[in-house]
Amino acid sequence: MQPHVSTDELHKRLNDLPQSPKDNGLLRMIVCRPAEGERRVIEFAELDVMDGLVGDNWKARGSDKTDDGSAHREMQITIMNSRVIDAVAQERDRWALAGDQLYIDLDLSIENLPPGQRIALGTAVIEVTDVPHTGCQKFTERFGHDAIRLVNSPEGRQQRRRGMYVKVIQPGVIRVGDRAIKIAEQQ
Repeated sequence: MQPHVSTDELHKRLNDLPQSPKDNGLLRMIVCRPAEGERRVIEFAELDVMDGLVGDNWKARGSDKTDDGSAHREMQITIMNSRVIDAVAQERDRWALAGDQLYIDLDLSIENLPPGQRIALGTAVIEVTDVPHTGCQKFTERFGHDAIRLVNSPEGRQQRRRGMYVKVIQPGVIRVGDRAIKIAEQQ
């Protein structure tokens, strides 16, 4: 079992990191979760308005946040900053354990990507939702209490260190290495 990183070490790792780009980020990893507890790192994926990341269990799994237990559209895809997961997980092979589908080197802060902000990724377009993404018990077990406290601290939430939810607005194909580009609001 991988030892967890202490709070002091996490702060040091995050402070030593250069800032992620505010725009024109880079998709570093795609993870499909076809079944509970299963993770498949893939090089490309299809994003669909109704199904999210095609082949992922998001839709079939449903949500306890909807009245009927169906999948929550505002929680369709999870994104985590690749620099943060690298600091927390210690090894790239452990990134997928966080449970997110996309790992992008992009400033995910609320200030940079407010709810409603659209992002072009590959041939798809995704939109940031206003649902907070917080760590769960599995994240704590895999990365430790210090990691969950760090990502869920007031600053961690503002920076969205645990990540964020997006929904698919325009279907398309994404590939590792694609640029994540903020779309300017149309006047």
